[in-house]
Amino acid sequence: MFCVAPPELETKMNITKGGLVLFSANSNSSCMELSKKIAEDVNTIIMELLIMVYACKTSCAKSITGVIPYFPYSKQCKMRKRGSIVSKLLASMMCKAGLTHLITMDLHQKEIQGFFNIPVDNLRASPFLLQYIQEEIPDYRNAVIVAKSPASAKRAQSFAERLRLGIAVIHGEAQDAESDLVDGRHSPPMVRSVAAIHPSLEIPMLIPKEKPPITVVGDVGGRIAIIVDDIIDDVDTFLAAAETLKERGAYKIFVMATHGLLSSDAPRLIEESAIDEVVVTNTIPHEIQKLQCPKIKTVDISMILSEAIRRIHNGESMSYLFRNIGLDD
Repeated sequence: MFCVAPPELETKMNITKGGLVLFSANSNSSCMELSKKIAEDVNTIIMELLIMVYACKTSCAKSITGVIPYFPYSKQCKMRKRGSIVSKLLASMMCKAGLTHLITMDLHQKEIQGFFNIPVDNLRASPFLLQYIQEEIPDYRNAVIVAKSPASAKRAQSFAERLRLGIAVIHGEAQDAESDLVDGRHSPPMVRSVAAIHPSLEIPMLIPKEKPPITVVGDVGGRIAIIVDDIIDDVDTFLAAAETLKERGAYKIFVMATHGLLSSDAPRLIEESAIDEVVVTNTIPHEIQKLQCPKIKTVDISMILSEAIRRIHNGESMSYLFRNIGLDD
């Protein structure tokens, strides 16, 4: 088993900090488990994973299970214009290398599971985030769950129904979370050029979208606003949503997400913003960001990953970890 794990999970599995550890879980020599603390260079980690999975395969390992709490390149899971679907490429590489099972958490799109021809267990972090809201946010009954764009409305609805709270959706020109500019495809920015078209061809052009001014569908005045999403990377859209909610009368603003990439100047921007607290899980290490911004809080999800590993290793049912999980979760 190859495990890309947070430090807390390493402690529960008796894995030393840093480096690689190879040990036999029982007398069966074909059942090996490898673990490595995740590093900052995701491309290096991907290559290490593929090489070691292939090494286990050529050594006649009975099963090779990958534990990847945050699946990299998960935002690039759709065909845009004539670009590539990087998630599909990565899934094919893992399967070809010899992976027989994958454990991950909160994929950006659930359809990514279809890119694999092996079993994929897409665990959910929402129970831990819901517990944090109930235990750590005073007067959470006066809160409203906010979707920063219509694309994340289903997730917000799921949170609102479980907490018996209201829901609000931000809609407008500044909320373009699924644009080509936010998933890394245009880094560095592309040079704009006008392609030559033969004069005799009259190809109808699609009318560009024109979004209305920013509006909030729902009442947030005098209430706590809790913005929910799956990934926090570039925080510009979250900052714009927080400013809009403040203008509409929200007196406290929380941001909750599963994966806290918090790249570039995200900690500084969060510290200077109207956001009161950012809550993320430890699927990705962010100790440095927490030192830069005390508003960032961490929820430990290593317990569910450890239980998933134990159940798969012992051949037990995984359905217990998916109880009460709906299509919109």
